Amino acid sequence: MTKAVQKITLSPSRDIPFDKLMLSQSNVRRIKAGVSVEELAEDIARRGLLQSLSVRPVLADDGTEIGKFEIPAGGRRFQALSLLVKQKRLAKTTPIPCIVRDAASDILVF
Repeated sequence: MTKAVQKITLSPSRDIPFDKLMLSQSNVRRIKAGVSVEELAEDIARRGLLQSLSVRPVLADDGTEIGKFEIPAGGRRFQALSLLVKQKRLAKTTPIPCIVRDAASDILVF
C-alpha cells in the first residue's frame, strides 16, 4: 500500500521597510561567527543582501498584527543593516527582502 505524499507549503516572501523590523529576544545566535558585523555590513554594501531575513509579524494582546515584524533568525544581518542605516548609507525605509513566517509558529529557526 502506498502512502499519500504530504504537500509542503512555503512561506511567502515580501519586501518590508527596515523601520518595521525589530530583533527578536528569541534570536538564537549569541556569539559572532568568524566575520564581524562591520565586515558583514561592508559586504552587504558591496554585494547586496544575499539571504533574506526570516521574520514573523508582531501581534498585539488581542492577536492582531501591529505592522511590525520580529527577526528570530538573521540577527547579524539585521545588525549589519542597522549599522548601514546609522552610517546613512541605507535609508530607514529601504525595503528589505524577508521570508514571512506565521506569527503562531513555534519554529524560531528556519
